[in-house]
Amino acid sequence: MPIFSVLDAAASSPTEAAVVADGSLWTFAELADPVRRALGWLHEQGVGGNDEVRVAVVATTSFPTLTLLYALLEVGASIVLIHPRATPVERERLLATSKPDLIVLDAEQSVARAHVEFQPTQVPDERAMAIIHTSGTSGEPKGAVLPRRAFAASVAASEANLGWQPQDRWLLSMPLAHVGGFSIVLRCLAARRCVVMAPGAAPRGRFEAPAVIEVVARDRVTLLSLVPTTLKRLLDHGWRSPPSVRAILLGGAPAAPALLAAAARAGLPALTTYGLTEACSQVATQRYGTPASAHQGVGELVAGMKARIVDNRIQIRGSSLMSGYLSIAPERTFLPDAWFDTGDLGFLDPDGRLHVTGRSLDLIISGGENVYPVEVEHEVERAPGVRAACVFGVSDAEWGEKVAVAIEPVAPDAPPNEDLLVAHFAQHLSPHKRPRLLAFVDHLPSTASGKLDRRLVRSTVTEKLRPLR
Repeated sequence: MPIFSVLDAAASSPTEAAVVADGSLWTFAELADPVRRALGWLHEQGVGGNDEVRVAVVATTSFPTLTLLYALLEVGASIVLIHPRATPVERERLLATSKPDLIVLDAEQSVARAHVEFQPTQVPDERAMAIIHTSGTSGEPKGAVLPRRAFAASVAASEANLGWQPQDRWLLSMPLAHVGGFSIVLRCLAARRCVVMAPGAAPRGRFEAPAVIEVVARDRVTLLSLVPTTLKRLLDHGWRSPPSVRAILLGGAPAAPALLAAAARAGLPALTTYGLTEACSQVATQRYGTPASAHQGVGELVAGMKARIVDNRIQIRGSSLMSGYLSIAPERTFLPDAWFDTGDLGFLDPDGRLHVTGRSLDLIISGGENVYPVEVEHEVERAPGVRAACVFGVSDAEWGEKVAVAIEPVAPDAPPNEDLLVAHFAQHLSPHKRPRLLAFVDHLPSTASGKLDRRLVRSTVTEKLRPLR
C-alpha cells in the first residue's frame, strides 16, 4: 500500500521537490510546515486522530487547497470534493447527498497560527479517501465512494505503465475536484515526486495556453495530463515538445485522429487514455513509449483492470473500482467482483486494446467536463415560460461538444425571454453545463413508450440552433 503522507515523505525524502506553485519550490521538509498548520486548524474543528470523518472541500486548484488535502490525507478523513464552479444551488444539493461533518468553502481560511505534532497511523484500506459526485441518467448527483485501496491500485497501475524517473514533475492543470487532478496529487505523493501547479488555476481560472507553455519549460515538467481541448489550445499556440516532457496523458474525452496527428507532428509524446470517476481515473492507457495513433484505440487495460463487452457496451471490474454510491439502497451497492457497466460503447481488439466507439447517447463532454442532459433539463424546465426541454451535445472544434437546448414554451406565441433564461442558467448551472445554443420548438416528440425522443430532436433541431450568450 503506498504511503499517502507528506509527513512521512518529509522524514524519508526531506530534500526532494514536492510542489512548485507560482514559481516557488517546496521540498517535502518545507511542505510539512503548512501541512502541520492545516492539521492544527483541523484539530481546532475537531477533526484528527484518524477518526472516520467526512469533510467537504470546495477544491480550488490552489496551494492552500492542496495543503489542506494533504492534511486530510494524514488524518484519514473522507474528502468530499466539490467543484469550485458549482453554483450555490448545486453545492447545496451535493452537500445534502454527502452529509459532511465539516464543510470548507475557502481553504485559505483553514490555516491555524500554530501547527500540531501529528504522527501518521494506519488507516483502513476500505475507508473512503474521496467521494466524487457524478450524475446519472436520472440527473441526480451520485457520490462515488472511492476507498484508499482503490486509489492505491490506481496509483500502482499508473506506475506500472509510466514508471518514475528521478527528475519527474507532473503538471497539475486539471481541477483538483476531478478524479484526474486528485489522482495526480496522489501519484506524486506516493512516489515522492513533484507536483507543478499550472498558472492561473486558482481559484476559478481558465487554462491559459501561453502561461502553461512557459511553466512547462521553466519548471522542467516531464508529465502532463490534458484533455483534447487543452491540447488543441497548446498546439494552436505553436507548442512543440520541450526536451523535459516524456509523456502526455490525453483523456477526458475522445481525441480526434486529426488532433493526434497534429500532436505527432509537433513531437508531443501523447498517450491516449480512458477512465472514469468510478474507477479512480484510468481504465486503459496507451503503452508508454508508443506513438499515438487512432488504430490503437485508448490502449491496453491498466494493471488490475479487466473489461468485457456486453451488447457493445464496455463493462469493467478490478482493484481500482469504487465501493459504491452514496444514498443507494444496500441491495444495489456495488459488489467487488461485479461487473460495472460504464455505459460506453466499444470493443477489444485481438491485441487486447480497448476501443471506445461511442458513449451513452445522453452524455455530453464539453472541454473534458461531463454534462448529463437530464440534470440540465430539470433546471431549464424550472425557468419561467418553459413547458419542456431537450438538451443534447453539438460538435465543436474547440470544446469537443457544446451544450444545446430545444425548448417547448408554455405559450407557443410567447417564448421565454432569453435574458431571463441566461440569468436562470447562471444561478442554477455550472458554466460548463449551461446551454450555449438554443432553439424554440412547438412540440418535443416522444417515443412509443412516452419518453423524450432525444435522437429525433437532435436530428431535426440542430440546423435551427442559434447562439445563446
